[in-house]
Amino acid sequence: MATENAFPQDPPAGVGLKHRLKRELQEYLIVSGYLAFLFCAISAYTSLLLSKHSESNTLTYTFALINALLMGKAILTGEMMHLGRRAETRPLYQSVLLKSSLFFLLVFVFHFLEEYIRCIIYSRPFASVMDELELEQLVARSIIVFCALIPLFAFRELRRVLGEEKLYSILLTHPGR
Repeated sequence: MATENAFPQDPPAGVGLKHRLKRELQEYLIVSGYLAFLFCAISAYTSLLLSKHSESNTLTYTFALINALLMGKAILTGEMMHLGRRAETRPLYQSVLLKSSLFFLLVFVFHFLEEYIRCIIYSRPFASVMDELELEQLVARSIIVFCALIPLFAFRELRRVLGEEKLYSILLTHPGR
């Protein structure tokens, strides 16, 4: 198993600060980019549904991008704090599902934080979040986010198990070459 040095929080001995910062920035951009794509897709879908009811919100994509950036940092911080590390001794599919579940809970908390920030921006009381909460929409979005975290953590777990070079070699080279 190539578990060592698979994540930026486990740099090899002697690696400089500049290399580590570059590596962590790459990880952040990859995770945040994936989440931004996902959240903007969800926002586009929601906007299309709401356009039939003449409801529009110009900040939807802005919040989606901010959400992705915050959650990308939260996911990397969770990894640095070894969130889900115990799952790494289990079979790969269990590790992926357990980490996806743990980080889904983290994302779920961030969703409510985002709603709280919206209340501040729009000068509304925080209690209005619970009043405006549509359970069906929350459940639907939660399912989408959980399902989207599975491939993210599957990729990250495969990279941990196989090692970065081997995984990228498998993914980016033609078979038989």
